[in-house]
Amino acid sequence: MADTIRKIEYSALTVPDKAGEGHRVIAALAVEGVDLRAFCGFPVGDGKAQIDIVPSDARAFAAAAEKLKLRPRKAKSAFLVEGDDRPGAVASVLGRLAKEKIAVTAAQAVSAGAGRWGMILWVKPAKVDQAARALGV
Repeated sequence: MADTIRKIEYSALTVPDKAGEGHRVIAALAVEGVDLRAFCGFPVGDGKAQIDIVPSDARAFAAAAEKLKLRPRKAKSAFLVEGDDRPGAVASVLGRLAKEKIAVTAAQAVSAGAGRWGMILWVKPAKVDQAARALGV
């Protein structure tokens, strides 16, 4: 089966870089019924961390974020890839971008088990449309 690649919207939050902050945010979102397609967290310095959230339903996320007094930045675009796991799956997708000389800002790929894999990848905002064409989205 071919990979499914879609352009997605993600929202970034800045939180204190301390134990439990990621859990606090995603647990609160879960209580509000927000389903996540992807989640990524990483330190950004000065005692802060960034959480990137890819909700299944952007409206539900926005309503929950407002209720929870979260302050996500304006949504940006990224790409979500899902498919059957195989050797070279990541290389295949990244190769399509490399061929068009599109730099990848960040990427995270994982085996999902049961023969499936997934990846979220980011390119610079000015390259999103070009990357979408290269990826057939």
